[in-house]
Amino acid sequence: MGAGRTDTGVHAKEMYAHFDFEASIDIPNLVHKLNSFLPKDIVIYNIIPVHDDAHTRFDATKRTYEYHIHQFKNPFVNELSWYFHQPLDIDLMNEAAKLLFNYTDFECFSKVNTDVNTFDCTIFEAHWKRGEKDQLVFTISANRFLRNMVRSIVGTLVNIGLHKITIEDFAQIIESKSRDKAGFSVPAHGLYLTQITYDYISK
Repeated sequence: MGAGRTDTGVHAKEMYAHFDFEASIDIPNLVHKLNSFLPKDIVIYNIIPVHDDAHTRFDATKRTYEYHIHQFKNPFVNELSWYFHQPLDIDLMNEAAKLLFNYTDFECFSKVNTDVNTFDCTIFEAHWKRGEKDQLVFTISANRFLRNMVRSIVGTLVNIGLHKITIEDFAQIIESKSRDKAGFSVPAHGLYLTQITYDYISK
């Protein structure tokens, strides 16, 4: 049972899955054997014994994503970052990102016709920073995320960075609960699941 799913093309720097097994396990040996036949883009780092009722999806208390943008053409990161060359007002985008802490209903950033009981999410962290050279990284953490939520938040913040919409517009978009009013969904290949937090797993 995996901790969740992401859109096709999204990367995961950290992912958990759980399975039930009654016998003892030689963990280093099993990790080695699993990595010997898994495809080249998947690696197992460790197997962690947990309590019998542990659940990777429902026990997660926080998930963290990063979205990567590069603003000067770079053929070496084409599938790992979104190339967007237009100038962006990062300070304004960070001001808008702070508004996310004022809300819990993010239906406007969710895919339509999604099968969820609630659109409520608690945002713990949301900010942009400049990385090396031309790189921009958006980091966001929450107790849960809706389908396509991060990519549509980033697309809407990019519109703010382009001065196409205002911070006041951003608040109105959230309050509207309408996906049609939010910004475009940025490409999947710039998005990374970077951390999943559990109360019973120390790091």
